[in-house]
Amino acid sequence: MLRYLNQQSRGRGAWLLMAFTAFALELVALWFQHVMKLQPCVLCIYERCALFGIMGAGLLGAIAPRSPIRFIALAVWLWSAGKGIALAWQHTMMQLHPSPFQTCDFMARFPAGLPLDKWLPQVFVATGDCSVRQWSFLDLEMPQWLLGIFIAYFAIAVLIVLAQFCRRAR
Repeated sequence: MLRYLNQQSRGRGAWLLMAFTAFALELVALWFQHVMKLQPCVLCIYERCALFGIMGAGLLGAIAPRSPIRFIALAVWLWSAGKGIALAWQHTMMQLHPSPFQTCDFMARFPAGLPLDKWLPQVFVATGDCSVRQWSFLDLEMPQWLLGIFIAYFAIAVLIVLAQFCRRAR
């Protein structure tokens, strides 16, 4: 299996598939926001940023999958998925155990050189409250679904990293 994953990581298809899945999740988030009129909170916006990181890693890996750029893409993928897990966990805990002492910020804080909320307010402006449950499917809230999604991305990334130490199949 690791040899197969090693081979796949050296081709564009797997990287583009990863970028496409992250892009599809971003489109779903925008559908929830603009069509279903759900209000994204600050943690939702940060979780979107983690998904954009995974999408960027997929595009970076697809640029030159046989070069060392692949390792930079793997690092971005692991970091983004790990950050997504931490954010989705925090968001899940806020929803499952609401407390007046544990609240999210009123607005997302982006670096001064990267004011995403100013450049694309339709995507990066938070209008909701982190502890409000707005949507569920199969008794799981949105942050719980995202937690599972980020864990899956992270687990696959770990397997791909391990596969890099496998000799290429001949």
